[in-house]
Amino acid sequence: MPERTHVTLTEEGPALVTGPVEVELPDGERVRSDRPVTALCLCRRSRRYPLCDTSHRTKVRVKEES
Repeated sequence: MPERTHVTLTEEGPALVTGPVEVELPDGERVRSDRPVTALCLCRRSRRYPLCDTSHRTKVRVKEES
């Protein structure tokens, strides 16, 4: 039995997909990654969309005061 795909949603960044993944974009294009873990962009800032290139890190976040 093949291993299940595992998706982890992160607080401030991409969705991490464990195992091979194929993503179908709205225009029908398919992007495949055979990496052990693939980071999928959720903020749409990536120049490699749908794959994350860490562009989300350039946004300055203001920490809430406790």
